[in-house]
Amino acid sequence: MSRKVAAEAFGTALLVFFGAGVATLMFGFGAGTGSYAAGIVAVALTFGLVLLALAYALGPVSGCHVNPAVTLGALLTRRITVSDAIGYWISQFAGGILGALLLWGVFAETPLYKKSEMGLGANGYGNASIIHLGAGGAFLTEVILTAVFVFVVLTATGKMGPTMMAGLAIGLALTVVHLFGILLTGTSVNPARSLGPALIIGGTALTQVWLFIVAPLVGAVIAAILHQVLYPKTKAEAEQIGSA
Repeated sequence: MSRKVAAEAFGTALLVFFGAGVATLMFGFGAGTGSYAAGIVAVALTFGLVLLALAYALGPVSGCHVNPAVTLGALLTRRITVSDAIGYWISQFAGGILGALLLWGVFAETPLYKKSEMGLGANGYGNASIIHLGAGGAFLTEVILTAVFVFVVLTATGKMGPTMMAGLAIGLALTVVHLFGILLTGTSVNPARSLGPALIIGGTALTQVWLFIVAPLVGAVIAAILHQVLYPKTKAEAEQIGSA
């Protein structure tokens, strides 16, 4: 279990460091040369490719959830125990905070960076949304995007999924939801990814972070229910997980 939680913390830290890092460079520093399209593609590919690499590097150790919503989906579909899920959640949030701290430490070394102006890739709604999406729309967006993403994860890593291609499917799914969601909310679909930057930035990001914790968890519940309907576990499989 110690190796699993270490892998989850490490993976989540890397996901936040690179994903939120590129988001800050594109939309904070303006590295996308003022083009939303360039910034969106860069951020989406970064999150997707990092997760793809982590899936193959850490998957054999912990399953590479690196996301509390994915862990909740795995728990509800009886793939992991409650005690394991709690350990995963603690390590994921810790990793998300560590990744954000490391990222802030890097940017703090340039005089061009102003935390209050450039942020740290935090998610947001209302004035913090690029298209000024309201809280209701942001909540619905995050629920839908997380449900899609977690459903792909559960399906790709299931017994009937393409085992060798699971990492590719998961990475592409995260890329797609980012392509759609960045202009709306910045795309969370991952409470740990949202909490880390929000804690460091504070202000609006911190007051709004509740939505990016609750909505992805709701989306994960929907994904788990849908997966159970389409791919029900046998009684023997459920008993095997319970005795693990």
